[in-house]
Amino acid sequence: MIQTPKQQNLKIDVAKAAIAYIPEGQVIGVGTGSTINFFIDELYAVKNKICGAVASSEITAIKLKEIGIPVIALNDINYLDIYIDGADEIDSTGAMIKGGGAALTREKIIAAMAKSFICIVDSSKVVDCLGNFPLPIEVIPMASGQIIRQIAEWGGHANLRINYKNNNSVLITDNGNVILDVTGISYDDAKYWESKFNSIVGVVTVGIFAARAADIALIANYSGITVQNYSKVFS
Repeated sequence: MIQTPKQQNLKIDVAKAAIAYIPEGQVIGVGTGSTINFFIDELYAVKNKICGAVASSEITAIKLKEIGIPVIALNDINYLDIYIDGADEIDSTGAMIKGGGAALTREKIIAAMAKSFICIVDSSKVVDCLGNFPLPIEVIPMASGQIIRQIAEWGGHANLRINYKNNNSVLITDNGNVILDVTGISYDDAKYWESKFNSIVGVVTVGIFAARAADIALIANYSGITVQNYSKVFS
């Protein structure tokens, strides 16, 4: 999706605002996506404040290494104080749809380990009900047809995600799986739908983040940054 200069400026603004939440002397979790790319740019100026970062994708790992931040394997640490990532949609409870960058499985693993999850978005990502953005689901390749049929029975429509940068081939995730993008369903009860999709055999990860929602959202709009708390972590 092509971003306007104003939208890009909002992403830069919220990326700068997120720097204030970085704990000193810790390993942080870093997500994936266009807003996070701006966050990594901002992280360069304070990279000596942290010990390293856990990356949610190979692309993020490369970007972090390029600016001199050590990339730490998640298995080498016991916990994360903070995980910072974007979202494709976020509602009033902090539940999100994520996975537009195809990194949803690693993002969900890191989010589950983090004490605090900070979501950084521009105001266009804030919705009343999740589901306008196509829901990404990472699935085992051999199960994709079966899963597409199951989703159709629930009233949805699922398509294999195509990598248009690689000869229009089926997109393969960092984990060697494929992505289904689901339309036609509104997730008014996000936790219910997260559990329902997880019940399908062959699903690796669904891009609904409701069981582990955001603790805080930094939301950039044209009048500044709004801080939305969903927990008592930052009260």
